Amino acid sequence: MFANKIFCERLRSLRQTNNLTLERVGKDFEVSKQTVSRWETGDRLPALDIAVALADYFDVSLDYLVGRSDDPIRN
Repeated sequence: MFANKIFCERLRSLRQTNNLTLERVGKDFEVSKQTVSRWETGDRLPALDIAVALADYFDVSLDYLVGRSDDPIRN
């Protein structure tokens, strides 16, 4: 099951750990920094294709990003 709260927390943590700004991620995904912020606060969720791209971008498994696994390693 998709865990909204975990997704938001992990997305923010991954962005901050990689020293990326909201603006940088927004530019890389062709969305506004406000959109990225809304993903991180749970006000909005990205489309499935964007969620997959976010997992690839941060080099983690999609299961980790959405809270289905605690292992970030991609298989």
